[in-house]
Amino acid sequence: MLHHIWGYRCKLVAVLFIWIGLSGEDKPTYNAHAPTHPEHPARSSVGLEEVVIVIQSQRNSFHARRSYHKKVEILQQAAELEQGVPVVLLLHELSDYERDWSILPALPQLSAAYGESTSWFFFIEEETAVALPALIRVLNRYPVLESQEWFLGKRLHDNKASIIHHYAFSEDPSFFGYPDPAAGWALSTLLCKRLSERIQYENLKSDFTIDLTYEIAFFIWEEGRGPKLTAVPEFCSELRDNCATSFTTYLPSCGDPVSKNNVFVAVKTCEKFHKDRVSVVKSTWEKDAGILEYYSDVTDAAIPTLDLGVPNTERGHCGKTFAILKHFLSKNTQKADWLLIVDDDTLISLPRLRRLLRCYDPKEAVVLGERYGYGLVHHGYSYITGGGGMVLSRPAVSRLLSSGCRCHSDDAPDDMVLGRCFTSLNVPITHSPLFHQAQPDDYSEMRISSQKTISFHKHWNINPVTVYMNWLQDTHQQDEL
Repeated sequence: MLHHIWGYRCKLVAVLFIWIGLSGEDKPTYNAHAPTHPEHPARSSVGLEEVVIVIQSQRNSFHARRSYHKKVEILQQAAELEQGVPVVLLLHELSDYERDWSILPALPQLSAAYGESTSWFFFIEEETAVALPALIRVLNRYPVLESQEWFLGKRLHDNKASIIHHYAFSEDPSFFGYPDPAAGWALSTLLCKRLSERIQYENLKSDFTIDLTYEIAFFIWEEGRGPKLTAVPEFCSELRDNCATSFTTYLPSCGDPVSKNNVFVAVKTCEKFHKDRVSVVKSTWEKDAGILEYYSDVTDAAIPTLDLGVPNTERGHCGKTFAILKHFLSKNTQKADWLLIVDDDTLISLPRLRRLLRCYDPKEAVVLGERYGYGLVHHGYSYITGGGGMVLSRPAVSRLLSSGCRCHSDDAPDDMVLGRCFTSLNVPITHSPLFHQAQPDDYSEMRISSQKTISFHKHWNINPVTVYMNWLQDTHQQDEL
């Protein structure tokens, strides 16, 4: 194994000996404490050894493997440069709490462990490519001084007031900038320390974590008392000249898409929406489903719908969702590895979903979709928001139902109840930004225009068929069996 790094400095050999040989199933030993170094004076030039790179990894085995490989890649690049070794961390290994994905709860630990030995914390996605020489050149443009805080990233902004951002800055949505996570974003150590102190004594304005980097930027901005995001042109989400970072894709290619008949699609509806919402499903994405059933409060042979004996509720729908889960495992239901639960006003690309699902092991307990969080700073839980679609593997459904977890009422919020149950079972909630709880206009156009989006939600004030045609239908898609 050492022949790959023969000739490099001895201190690099020790690091790479651990990482070069990692296989997809190996799990590295995580050292929770940074190496101790004499405290260095504030200065305007930093080296690689003064940068902590945090890969925003996830516990699911597919994502953990990809993050391990990204760490190896960065350390190999550092070894070839022979200009120092950055600290490279996997976010999902920082603690046993899944809450760390929301970053703010992890900052006190990062600051305590590395605040005296490093100058920058740099956060990237598992598919973000980093050119270390260019990164150091960028960071050295922003002097690390005792009185200066820096928050760097590729700037995104809203085109209109957005529900996912609580309609903030409605008079001028472009006023407020937040970083594109795919391009990476950086905090100076001084800023990280101050944020860590705030987190420990200050209550957040909302218990919910919905759009991660927006909410981090809003917390940092502190109603004008803190720094705004500084736009860095070298932080890129697409490959071009002089980039310090670039991004591949949120929709990786892991082989042929899973079969149509291996995804059981459950559509939640009710009688009053049979004519308008269900008709949209039938005219757009129903044709791409191998197995699809509509669950309503009445039986309607024209659709057809199935009544599981749960009365319709105006909100929550927990009773209906748990009835669907039980029905999925019943002997009378066509067997499939995956269950997709959507609302009747969800717009979705099933071909893209089947391509994504090829990356995951159906023998594992997988819970996949757009991840939200509740009370994460205070040991809360994560959940897949229902409107964008909730994807569950058969083992995940089986573990949930055998645990005895259940709704406290039929109208309890089904997605949050499921999230709390899976958190108690130590089943990871796996995030994909390709699922969306809201409409296209509620997201930064710069960000979603480069995605192969899987879903959007809601028919308010839009033509849902047009949205489907523009955003979700592939003109040259193949009909996978």
